[in-house]
Amino acid sequence: MNLRPYQKEALDNTLKKFEEVDTALCVMATGLGKTIYAVHLMKSFMQQGRIMVLAHREELIFQAEDKVKIIHDLDSDIEMGDNWASRNAIFKADVVISTIQTQCAGRNGGRMRHFDPDEFSLLIIDEAHHTPAETYRRVVDYYRQNPKLKVLGLTATPDRTDKKAMGQIFAEVAYVYDIRDAIADGWLVPITQQSVFVKGLDYSAIKTTAGDLNGKELAEVLEFEENLHAIAHPTVELTGDMKTLVFAASVAQAERLCEIINRHKRDKAQFVYGKTPKEVRRDLFKAYAQRQFQYLVNVAVATEGFDDPGIECVVMARPTKSRSLYTQMAGRGTRPLPGVVDPYEEAADRRDAIFNSAKKSLEIIDFVGNAGRHKLVTTADILGGKYDDHTVERAKKNAQKKSAETGKPVDVISELEEAERQIAKDARARGEAAGREKLLLRSQYSTAKVNPFDVLDVDPHRERPWHKGRMPTSGQLGYLEKCGVNADGLSFTHASQIIDTVIKRRQANKCTFKQAKILQRYGYDTDSTFSQASEIIDQIARNGWKKTGVKVG
Repeated sequence: MNLRPYQKEALDNTLKKFEEVDTALCVMATGLGKTIYAVHLMKSFMQQGRIMVLAHREELIFQAEDKVKIIHDLDSDIEMGDNWASRNAIFKADVVISTIQTQCAGRNGGRMRHFDPDEFSLLIIDEAHHTPAETYRRVVDYYRQNPKLKVLGLTATPDRTDKKAMGQIFAEVAYVYDIRDAIADGWLVPITQQSVFVKGLDYSAIKTTAGDLNGKELAEVLEFEENLHAIAHPTVELTGDMKTLVFAASVAQAERLCEIINRHKRDKAQFVYGKTPKEVRRDLFKAYAQRQFQYLVNVAVATEGFDDPGIECVVMARPTKSRSLYTQMAGRGTRPLPGVVDPYEEAADRRDAIFNSAKKSLEIIDFVGNAGRHKLVTTADILGGKYDDHTVERAKKNAQKKSAETGKPVDVISELEEAERQIAKDARARGEAAGREKLLLRSQYSTAKVNPFDVLDVDPHRERPWHKGRMPTSGQLGYLEKCGVNADGLSFTHASQIIDTVIKRRQANKCTFKQAKILQRYGYDTDSTFSQASEIIDQIARNGWKKTGVKVG
C-alpha cells in the first residue's frame, strides 16, 4: 500500500513536528487511510523502540493488525481480553495493539503495568477524540513516564460535544485534511442531502445531556408508532436499490424499523447493536458487504471502525447536536469504490472517475421535525469548515427547504456557495458587511490599540474545535512582541495565523508588520514591498511625520 500524496505530506509533517514536540494530533477525514499513514510512521520509529497502538473497539484492533502485516509485515501482538501479548524477553513483538479497556483492566493499576514504558518509542491512539476521558489520560500518563516517548493521536472528528480542548492533550496539530478538501481533491465522493419533514417529530421538549439530546427522551419520541412509519416508509421510497446504512437511537427503534422495512421489502433489513454477539455481528457485516441484504440498521455500532465502500446512502434516523457524531455517521459512506481513484494523479481525473463509477455520490437522508431550541447538525455543518456560522445556517435552511419541496437530494457544497453569495448580496444591499461573521470577528480586536487583522488585511480564521479556548504560547507571544504585534485578546489560533502571515510576507519581500502599521496610519497601501515601505516612511519622517503624498513605484 503506497502512500497517497496527502498521506506522504502527513507523514513528513508528523516527523518534522516530533522534532519539536512529544505529542501531536493528525486530523484526517474518515475514509482517507489514517491507519496506512500510521503504519508507515511506525517504520520510522522501529529502531528506537517498540510501538503501542491503542483503540477502543475490537474492529479497530483487528483492522490495525491487518494493516501492520500487509504494509510492512511487522511482528505484532494483540493485548485484548483473552489475548495476551508475549511477555517473553526474546519474542516480544515490535508492535502491541491493545484496547484502552484492556490497558486499564485488572488489579494494581491495570494490564498496562505488564509493559515497561521505556521499551516504547511511539504511542499511537486511534479515534483520539476520546482521549480527554480519564481512562485515556491514565494510560497516556503511564507510558509518558518514558521522557523519550512520542504520542500521536489519530482522528477524523476532533471536536468534542463536551467542549474539552484537544489542545490539552496534544501539544501541536501535525496535519489537517478535512472532508471538504478530500471531496474537492477527488479522494472521497460528493455528498447530497435529502430532507424529509415529519410532522410528528418534536424534539423541542427533550433535555440536553452531555451536549447532545438526552438518549432516553429521544428514544421515546423516535419509538412512537407513527414516527417509525414516517421514517421507514420514506426510507424505502427514496433509497431505491441503494445500499443503505441506517442509524437509530435505540434498540427498540432499530428493531421496529427493520420490521417495518421488511414489510415493504421482504428480508432486506437487519439490525445490529452493542450487545449483538461478536460472531453474529461479524457474519452480519460480511453478508451486508456481499449485498445479501440492503439495509443495515445499527445503534452506535457502525460509527467507528466500520469500513464498507459500497454504502451509497446513510439514513439519519436519529438527530444529533454533536458535529463529531454526525461526521462519524456520514463518513461511513464517503469512500469511493475500490480501485476507482488511485490510478489518477490529478484531482479532476479522480472526480471524473468517481462520476463515471457505479457510486457517483453519497446520499444522506435527514428527518426534520420541530427542533425547538436545539441546534441540530446536518451535512452543511460538516462540509462548511471554511464558512462562518451564519453562512452554514443559511445553507442548512436553504438545503432543507429545497430538498423537501422538490423531493430530490441537493448538493450541499453548492448550497454553501450559494448561501455565501446571498449573504454578500444582502450585505451590499444594506450598505454594510455585518452579515458576514468573518468581518464581525475582526471586531473582537477593535479595542486593541492596533488591530493586527486590519493592518495585515486578513480575515481571522475560524478556530478549530481542538484549539477553542487555548491561549497563545509563550513562544508565540515573544515572537509577536518582537514583530510589534499587540497580542491582547488573541487566541492560540489567531496568534498562529498572524505569525504565519508575517512570515509569508517576509518571504515575499513585503513590508514588516511595524512598517505596515505606519503605512496604515498614514493611509498608504500596506501591501508594499519592504524597500517601498522604507522609502515612504523616510519621506514621512522628513516631513515631520505628516503625510506627504509621496508615490513610490
